[in-house]
Amino acid sequence: MASWPLQITGLILGGIGMIGTFAITAMPQWRVSAFTEGNIVVFENIWEGLWMNCIYQVNIKMQCKFYGTVLVLPPILEVSRGLMCFAVILSVVAFLTAIIGMKCTVCVGDNKQVRSNILLAAGIIFILTGILILIPVSWTASNIIGDFYNPAVHAGLKRDLGAALYLGWMSSAFLLIGGALFCSFYRCADKPRTWRYSSHSCHRTHKFEHVEMKPPTKHAYV
Repeated sequence: MASWPLQITGLILGGIGMIGTFAITAMPQWRVSAFTEGNIVVFENIWEGLWMNCIYQVNIKMQCKFYGTVLVLPPILEVSRGLMCFAVILSVVAFLTAIIGMKCTVCVGDNKQVRSNILLAAGIIFILTGILILIPVSWTASNIIGDFYNPAVHAGLKRDLGAALYLGWMSSAFLLIGGALFCSFYRCADKPRTWRYSSHSCHRTHKFEHVEMKPPTKHAYV
């Protein structure tokens, strides 16, 4: 059936999105140094992520430091942390749910309707995960772009879009497409159909009139 390759495709896309979710949550390249001046030689690179910031200097090993306390973190960083951690959990749940509902597994037997419902749930969770990733990634990108074009912000404090943001948009796209594929199986599933035949019994009473054919009486002619 054509649904089998689509299920594999949806699972692969969801798996790539799940791995990307793990990666962007841990990567420090959310905000990177913006090279606004005309210097060709760059002596220092700064990376800022959800959990740490890193500084790379020429001829010096990269140094990374975790943020000390959550009380001094900006609100956007706290919200991004919470959303990304929740997205990691949901991506794992969606991936495992999709495996259970696929045709190659025997966890739910041969009940096609149950498989259809499980795949629908997996698709919805994948889509929700993609939306959760889009919120902190797009929010962070919006702040970076706003500060970059703000003349009141010093050039040394300006940041550029990091690799984690681009990976976040790609992972979100994979999750949304994979979730849409799994949701489509709910419509394509073979549901038990109950056909009701409205049989109108036409009881016709055929009345047959029995006509007795009497033989003609023979009259004696005198």
